[in-house]
Amino acid sequence: MIASSKPKGLQAIRSMSGLVTETSHPHRKFLKLAILAMEQARRGKEKISAKNRIETIDARLAEIEAESKDLLQVCKASEVNQRSDAPASQKMASSARQVKGEFRLKY
Repeated sequence: MIASSKPKGLQAIRSMSGLVTETSHPHRKFLKLAILAMEQARRGKEKISAKNRIETIDARLAEIEAESKDLLQVCKASEVNQRSDAPASQKMASSARQVKGEFRLKY
């Protein structure tokens, strides 16, 4: 007669997965080194790009500062010219407007 045996499950299957060590696959270390070298090169390019962006931003900020100083000097010079050229009646009217404290815009 044939003896009945239980069917084997997934746990009963023998495998070699636990026997593999890192020393048996040295190519993995070389692949890891290659990946690290590529990442280092990519980060270096990113760093250079960021430095270039910072330099262009700093240059633009310096241009803005210089242009604003020039405009302020022009405004101050024109203000001084207007004050010295204006008759006394206009000076009094402008001071009366300042005392009034209202500001209206016409659209």
